[in-house]
Amino acid sequence: MQEGSLLAAVDLGSNSFRLEIGRMEFGQLRRVEYLKETVRQGNGLDEARNLTQEAMERGWACLARFAERLAGFAPAQVRAVATQTLREARNREVFLARARQILGFAIDVISGREEARLIYQGVAHLLPQSAERRLVVDIGGRSTELILGQQYAAEVTESYRVGSVAWSMKFFPEGQFSAAAFERASVAAQAVLDEALSVYPRDRWDVAYGSAGTIGAVADILAASGMGQGVVTRQSLQWLESQLLQARSADRVRLPGLKDDRRPVIGGGLSVLRAVFELLQIETMQTAQGALRHGVLYDMLDREHADTDMRTSTIERLASKFETDAAQGARVGRVAGLLFATLCTGCSEHERQVRERELAWAAQLHEIGTLISHSDAHKHGAYILDHADAPGFAQNELHRLGLLVLGHRGKLRKLEADFSDTVFLQQLACLRLAVILCHARREPQLQGLVVSGVGQAISLTLPADWAQAYPQSAHLLREEVVAWQKTPWSFALH
Repeated sequence: MQEGSLLAAVDLGSNSFRLEIGRMEFGQLRRVEYLKETVRQGNGLDEARNLTQEAMERGWACLARFAERLAGFAPAQVRAVATQTLREARNREVFLARARQILGFAIDVISGREEARLIYQGVAHLLPQSAERRLVVDIGGRSTELILGQQYAAEVTESYRVGSVAWSMKFFPEGQFSAAAFERASVAAQAVLDEALSVYPRDRWDVAYGSAGTIGAVADILAASGMGQGVVTRQSLQWLESQLLQARSADRVRLPGLKDDRRPVIGGGLSVLRAVFELLQIETMQTAQGALRHGVLYDMLDREHADTDMRTSTIERLASKFETDAAQGARVGRVAGLLFATLCTGCSEHERQVRERELAWAAQLHEIGTLISHSDAHKHGAYILDHADAPGFAQNELHRLGLLVLGHRGKLRKLEADFSDTVFLQQLACLRLAVILCHARREPQLQGLVVSGVGQAISLTLPADWAQAYPQSAHLLREEVVAWQKTPWSFALH
């Protein structure tokens, strides 16, 4: 990323949508603009866990305003991520399809642990570097993330389904405050967070930091009330609860620093925060400047190069864990990459680089399912990727990798893939051809082989004596011709 370049992160949270734009200056990202809108999509999940039309409309309207600000940004400059509400929503694809169209950029739904990792990156990059062991807490609208880390390394990450919006709806539905309601809310939050006690014990961290959302709102109230700047204590939380109990309802709370958009969810957020303090034996928590959106920006910088991209080390870890043949994975990846470079002529430079790296990862992992069983190994591999804890990856990125692994051999009609996605089908064709050409687990003879494509037609031309020299490979290629006949695409062998 060149000096002066702009990057933008969009955070589609359960309570608020946020847009952060930063500029590269002397190797650091400096804020150019920050926009936040209270959307409360977390309030819009019905009993069947579907987003209501009204909740979707609020989200789309916000993204339209963000899109106006992002006009002129290239795809490589923007990353949008969605969190717990869209992880839960059964009809999320209905929302996301239009949301992507309105925003003009891809939107990644990230797992809870990936959200936690990115939150830590945002916090760590905006803190002075030291050897302190950190506990980072982020209480969002429908989830709470807990992270243990040092410097830039997030060592333990977890996400729990408890948050300010969800707890306000459940325990303070009419915005009414009572001691009994706070007690029920706190006990319920501790029940959800109970397993964290063994993972985040007091002797594993030196300093506790609170990121964004609820903790930032609470810290603002405390600071404006003269109870310390940038710090939350157990005593100050008790004081704040007493103030809410005196007011008896959210609309009657008159506290300096309490913004109107936080008023409806302050009860639920406070009850969760008190539960975290009690459970993890926190006496004092520092407020952090960094948050998820900052982590997304710094992760975009890391993604620019394979050696700093977290996904690269994740792929290597998965390949090692499932005992794949590393030499074969690299071999298939090289051949698939050569074929794809010839086919993918309509891609932008950025798109081509992204898809080449993705194809290499799929090649590295195409045999991970064999550790479970050689029978239907491609299906086992796809299942693993769809359900793996894979730092650096969004859920949709893993699913795409899983589809490539699922489709690297066998029938094509089993794929629940969009056959109008030209680049994906080109990736898939190149991976399948590479697997065939490398079936003997040695370097294939590629001299004279020419792959070409027009529209939804791909062809492979072989030298005159190639089939005679490699009869098994030729046989597998003829079967490949048949496999594509049952799809909208065609594969021809000459």
